[in-house]
Amino acid sequence: MNMRLAAIDIGSNAARLLISDVTDNYGKPEFNKINLVRVPLRLGFDVFENKMITAEKTAMIMHTIKAYKHLLEAYSVDHIKAAATSAMRDAANAADIIRQVKEQTGIEIEVISGGYEASLIYENHIAENLDKEHAYMYIDVGGGSTELTFFAGNKLLFSASFNIGTIRLLKQQVTVSQWDAMKEYIRKETRGYTDKIIAIGSGGNINKIFSLSKRKEGKPLHIDLLKDYYKEFSSFALEDRMRLYKLREDRADVIVPALQIYINIMRWATAQEINVPKIGLADGLIQHLYADIKKKGMEV
Repeated sequence: MNMRLAAIDIGSNAARLLISDVTDNYGKPEFNKINLVRVPLRLGFDVFENKMITAEKTAMIMHTIKAYKHLLEAYSVDHIKAAATSAMRDAANAADIIRQVKEQTGIEIEVISGGYEASLIYENHIAENLDKEHAYMYIDVGGGSTELTFFAGNKLLFSASFNIGTIRLLKQQVTVSQWDAMKEYIRKETRGYTDKIIAIGSGGNINKIFSLSKRKEGKPLHIDLLKDYYKEFSSFALEDRMRLYKLREDRADVIVPALQIYINIMRWATAQEINVPKIGLADGLIQHLYADIKKKGMEV
């Protein structure tokens, strides 16, 4: 069964369209990325302050989804799955925007829970290829929330979502008690696995750090390196950060709070290293979509 699938991920910082070809290789699907288009909508900047998506941002969403719709047609995509995360979860007018999108493009956006978001990311099955000696903590940092999933002995031990994200931190909307709750949760749930935990990071910020580090694909980053980057980036004004590291503005501002989140979680979980496979929510959505199609025995 060969088909072309697409996923739309509407996050708190950016929207992404991923188009992939899927080939059934003796019962095992192989996913081949055709295109990835990212638009920095930055919905979290509206929502985490005013609980609403403004008319201006709504117009941007409509332009983006309409452009995606044209690309879906140009690429002759067979099936699509669209999901929205933290900012849409919090927006009072999300249902209205979703209705408009459906009416004008035919694309149905599902607002997914933090728990479901976490499961979509670890279902990229990265940990299955890793040894049994270690425990693995998936950390997915977004603009509005951070999803954690913990595996040991190839068993899923917990999956949790916290409303601690890069845009919320920039907007100073994360309280000390929220940080404490996350710390207590991690310490309690990972007790007994100290010094065995390896982190696995996803999200645009950790991918950017990985490419800046010039590490070879598959090589982990050490927590000390993240701390060095955090100190370095924090010492520069936004404009200087953009210029010195060739970062877009919508990356340069969130990369500092993102590092803060990764470092804290790794410290609390006693993880010294973090692997950065090129995975994200959109990949998980495509895999889910493929599994649904197979289950239903849908013909393309």
